[in-house]
Amino acid sequence: MLIQWFPGHMAKAKRQMEESIKRVDSLIYVLDARAPFSCINPEFDNLIGQRPVLYVINKCDLAPKAEVEAWAERFRREGMRVLAISSTVGKDAPKVLSALQEINRDKIERNRQKGVNYALKAMVIGMPNTGKSTLINALCRGKKTVTGDRPGVTKGEQWVRLDGGISLVDTPGTLSHSMKSERAGRNLAFIGSVRDAVVDTTELALELIKFLFESYPSALSERYALERTGDAVATLGEIAKKRGFVRKGGEVDLDKAAAALIDDFRKTRLGRIILEKANED
Repeated sequence: MLIQWFPGHMAKAKRQMEESIKRVDSLIYVLDARAPFSCINPEFDNLIGQRPVLYVINKCDLAPKAEVEAWAERFRREGMRVLAISSTVGKDAPKVLSALQEINRDKIERNRQKGVNYALKAMVIGMPNTGKSTLINALCRGKKTVTGDRPGVTKGEQWVRLDGGISLVDTPGTLSHSMKSERAGRNLAFIGSVRDAVVDTTELALELIKFLFESYPSALSERYALERTGDAVATLGEIAKKRGFVRKGGEVDLDKAAAALIDDFRKTRLGRIILEKANED
């Protein structure tokens, strides 16, 4: 299943980011805990340059804790500064501010020695729907930016000021012009980084079922009380019956079942699931 989606507003967003980054000291790079590797956009590399980056593995409450910790450790071994949090948990916000100050420690110290009370400026970047705006709202201790559970909610540059004189600029979630792999495209579609309207939901659900068969074999049977089967289409049909998605005449509505299954995955009704593990290539 090949997924490509790069609407015009993302091209505009990238141009805005190229301008805004000239005014920032560092970046907060937000990744979804369910697909940390797929959420890394290769096109951000040139944008970042030599600026310090804090990688925030967000939405940790949606993925198995041990698997998230394994990703954080892998990234640290690769020289990345990493923090794993859930931005909806208030106590995690101060950790981000502390880590942001830490990666800018040299610049802060140089300005202190000059007697300059310098206000740090940082840019928040990431794929769509990774929780960037929610994170900023947590850091602001209140709702200051527009958030949503779908990609494309943040439309343009938004600056907010935090305690300690730190200023953050939120940016629209931006995908790559071409996905790193078919698997990365699927993973991003699973977590909602790709707009549902441009994806064949039924085909996506079948791909999710195949993944669950292999990696979380009891997830579907526990959620829907299904008999285990190795056939994705038959399983989706059984889910339709269990959920009452049956058309007049007894035909199952696979489209409705597909949408319900993907929603169940995104809202952890199938349990905490991670789509890629740190020990994989």
